[in-house]
Amino acid sequence: MSKGKEIEEKQVDMEGNEFDDQEYEENGDNFYYCESDEEEIIHVIDLNSSAAAYSIVSDELRPGKIRKSNASSYVNFGLDLSLGIKPQDADYTHYHVPQLSDELENMIVARIPLLEFRKLCLLNKKFLAQIKNGDLLRERRMIGVREASVFMLASGEDNWWAFDQQFTFHKALPVLPCDGVFRLGDKESLCAGTHLLVCGNELDGPVIWTYDVIMNKWFKGSSMIQPRCLFASASSGGLAYVAGGIGLESGGILNSAEKYDPMTRSWEPLPRMKVKRKMCSGVYMDDKFFVIGGQSQNNEVLTCAEVFDEKRNIWVEIPGILNGLTLPSSQSTPSPPLVAVVNNELYTIETSTNSLMVYLKTSNSWRDLGPIPVRADINKGWGVAFKSLGNELLVIGGSTISLSGRGMTIYTCCPYPSAETLNWKLLDDGGGNRRSHFIMNCTVMVA
Repeated sequence: MSKGKEIEEKQVDMEGNEFDDQEYEENGDNFYYCESDEEEIIHVIDLNSSAAAYSIVSDELRPGKIRKSNASSYVNFGLDLSLGIKPQDADYTHYHVPQLSDELENMIVARIPLLEFRKLCLLNKKFLAQIKNGDLLRERRMIGVREASVFMLASGEDNWWAFDQQFTFHKALPVLPCDGVFRLGDKESLCAGTHLLVCGNELDGPVIWTYDVIMNKWFKGSSMIQPRCLFASASSGGLAYVAGGIGLESGGILNSAEKYDPMTRSWEPLPRMKVKRKMCSGVYMDDKFFVIGGQSQNNEVLTCAEVFDEKRNIWVEIPGILNGLTLPSSQSTPSPPLVAVVNNELYTIETSTNSLMVYLKTSNSWRDLGPIPVRADINKGWGVAFKSLGNELLVIGGSTISLSGRGMTIYTCCPYPSAETLNWKLLDDGGGNRRSHFIMNCTVMVA
């Protein structure tokens, strides 16, 4: 609270009756009235003595006056307000104020944005324990609270940034404590639960740096069973799936697949795909993990996909899923397919034409929904982020490229397969246009 500079001449009590000024005495400006809803009680905090007096006074907050009352009492708050409030594990609730039940309190606290959970750890040991043991995350799932958080690394930056779903809030993550080889090298990123996984190579070999959103810190996570790069990945239900890619130890193209569980911080092998592929992409759709496109051992562009059916524990091939799209040749070194799923519908960006395409499952074909508002053709799809934000598509890149450079632009839209036109919405990300338009890594966490 800030000290008031003016006090109204006319004072009234809770029922609107005027007070007689003679009932008050001046005590300097070291008192504040803080009203309680129960029994018209006012908490008067003395900034010098760190105590509180309780009196029945008016409903206004007035510095410098205390009403004479024989009923006043003083209770030590345990706070040295003159030195600043410090976190305590005490209960400051007065007996006149009804307390929330633990169940209701957890339902309220669980609705706090995920990126702000770390602040709860500073309040008291109870919240810290509930966050560490996962109680608040389980509460979020029970009451159906799910939100998307976007994690991004732009070209020329050392820090990863986190954004909320509306891009109205953003923060820099702690500095990644990696070596120079990892910092400057190519990296892959994915999310599982409340973990952001960044895979790459350090001087000593392959490593996965993991950022824990709740604890707001990085740690070296468990390595994959087969460390890889340029692989397909997707997340669902707190788990992450990877498949294919190039082996970082063997150098060969892989058809192996794995699943990561953030609760155990471990990887579990899955059955092998039918086709070895690198530079492929992954999505989770219809309760299955899809691995789409890529290149074969002979560097041929693959138009087929494979789907992992976890209930049956098998891979099923979908031939020609990319037929009908204008695909660049492998000699031009294109990016992996830019794919995303919204409402169980698959979308891709045709990078050569900057067109948004939707997959028609019944006919195994694609429909053109119109242009996207960023230039995916400039670098053959590299540097563009194309992700799902629940019911929206997210695309990040440069809308215009010039010598002066405009920086990144961020758009969302709510697509559907039969749409004639799409309404792309430009988001204000609080300074994103000052960053490079070329996105090195981008992934979305839903928790």
